[in-house]
Amino acid sequence: MKILWTEHAAACLVEIEDYIATDNPMAAELWVEQLVQRTRILAAHPLAGRKLPEMPKSSLRELIESNYRIVYRVTGETVEILTVFERHRQLREDEV
Repeated sequence: MKILWTEHAAACLVEIEDYIATDNPMAAELWVEQLVQRTRILAAHPLAGRKLPEMPKSSLRELIESNYRIVYRVTGETVEILTVFERHRQLREDEV
């Protein structure tokens, strides 16, 4: 399967990197790479993530990486990464 990062999800990565880089630029780069690396499992196993708890009837799924949630959906032969955000938050329907 193909993995496609939406513009919004890519912008989330930039925000995460910028925030972490204020303290440690090298760590920020490594952390963002770790988040991207985490999604590579989806190419072979698109249903590896759990269903989104706050929207159980939707087709949205998520992978957890440390303190971050990576939200995605599977459409045909594509896995769309929709957003990345801190784990303590819940996703609102207007954010997808």
